[in-house]
Amino acid sequence: MSMELIQELQQKTDELNISVRHLRKSGTAYAEAERDYKVALRQQALKMRDDGEAVGMITLTIYGVPEIANLRMKRDIAEAVYKANQEAINSIKLQIRILGEVIQREWTNESA
Repeated sequence: MSMELIQELQQKTDELNISVRHLRKSGTAYAEAERDYKVALRQQALKMRDDGEAVGMITLTIYGVPEIANLRMKRDIAEAVYKANQEAINSIKLQIRILGEVIQREWTNESA
């Protein structure tokens, strides 16, 4: 059996472990960004209502408030990073599965 394949499998396993750690960090960042956005959105809506803004207009105008728009953008970026990390993990898992199958075939051929 090829030692290169075994080494590549180990490397992919290490990459997977690193990616899972990144996913934890990006998941936390995403949750924090979502929280910050929702809290600021609520505070801004209450402020606008207290300032006499018509309730029906608040939902139309609140997303254009610069602070809210920036927090929403940060939330969206954090979500994109989190989802990209999930896809990276899925890709590495697939590569590990393929390497495992190649190793299994080589092992089966050598023992035959």
